[in-house]
Amino acid sequence: MSALGDLIGLDDRTVLVLGQELDVEHGQPDVGNALVHRAGDTLVLVDTGVTGPFRAALREAAERVGPWSRALLLTTHGHPDHIGNNDLVDELGVPAEHYLPARELDQIHDPVGYWTRAFERIAPFTELGAPPAQAARTLLSLFEPVRPFGASARTYEELAPERVTVGSLRFSGWSFVDGAVRVLRSEGHCAGHVVVHLRDRGVLHLSDEGNGPCGAMADADQLKIQTVLGAAARLCAEGAVTTLTDGHTFAARRGAEAVAHLDGLLAQAVALQRAAVELTRGADRVEPGVFAAAYGRAVVGLGVTGANPNPVFLAMTTVNQLRGLGFRPDPAAPGGPWCRAGAGRPPGGRAG
Repeated sequence: MSALGDLIGLDDRTVLVLGQELDVEHGQPDVGNALVHRAGDTLVLVDTGVTGPFRAALREAAERVGPWSRALLLTTHGHPDHIGNNDLVDELGVPAEHYLPARELDQIHDPVGYWTRAFERIAPFTELGAPPAQAARTLLSLFEPVRPFGASARTYEELAPERVTVGSLRFSGWSFVDGAVRVLRSEGHCAGHVVVHLRDRGVLHLSDEGNGPCGAMADADQLKIQTVLGAAARLCAEGAVTTLTDGHTFAARRGAEAVAHLDGLLAQAVALQRAAVELTRGADRVEPGVFAAAYGRAVVGLGVTGANPNPVFLAMTTVNQLRGLGFRPDPAAPGGPWCRAGAGRPPGGRAG
C-alpha cells in the first residue's frame, strides 16, 4: 500500500513521487504524482502536487537524483492537485525556469469559476449537497494553499513549436535540455494538457491522460484521450517507451504490462460508449437521472476504474457521454428531459 510522498526509483536519476486519492468526506485532497529527473546538470520537475508533506517529498527526490545546478519545472495542466507547490522551483537556490500550457491559464486564475461550471453541468445527474459555486469552493478549500506560479513562469506557447519524434510517431510540442526532455501536446484530459517524454531514459509520463477510459472534465476531449493512449501503447509495444507513469495510479509500468494497461483503458472506453448508445437507442429524449443510474451500472459491470472514483466524477463522465451522443438540456423545460439535437431538429423539437 503506497502512501503520500513515497518514492519509486525508476533509474539512477529518475524518481516518481507518489500522491494520494481524493477523500472529500475526510477532508483529504487528491495529489497527483510528480516526476523528478536529472538531465545533465538540470533538475527537471514534472508537476509538484500539493500539500506540505508532498513538497518535502519532492525535495527528498531532488536530492536523490542530484547533483544539479539548474532547475526546470514543467506543468502538465492546471488542476490544483498538480500545481500546488510550483513555487518550490524558486526555493532551490539555482537558476530556474517554469513552463505551463497557455490554455490552462484561465482555470488557474479562476479555479472557482472553472469548477462551478463543471458542477453546474452535473446538477441534474447527482446530489452535490450545495449550490455549484459553494460546492466548488468547498472542494478547492481542500487544496489550500495552492501556489501555481514560479517566478520565471512562462507558457510553452511562447516557444517556437517543434515536430518531436518519439519512436515511429511524430508529435507537436517542445524540447528542453538539448532534446533530452520532450513536452508533447495531448489536450485530452483538459484543454491544455501535455505529456512528458524523457528521451534518454525511455520514460513517458502521461499525467492525467491515463486517469480512466473516459474524460470527466467539461473541457475534456474523448478522441484526444483515446489518441494519446493509443500512441502510448504503440510506443511501449515497439520499445521506444520502456517505462510508463501517470498522475494517479501510483505505479510504474514496463513492457507488456504497460501495453496491457493502455489497451484495457481503450477497450473500456469503447465498451462504455457502446453502453451509452444502447441506453439511448431510438430515443429523442432521456431523463438525466434514469440515464445516469443505468450508465453507472454499466460502469460497475465493466469493472471500470480510474482516478478518484466517486459519484461526482462519475456524474461528470456521464454528462460527457450524453453530450457526445447529441443530447442537450431543453431550454424550454429546465430540469426536464434532455433532448437529442439531430439533423433538422433543435433540442426539444422533432424532425419536420
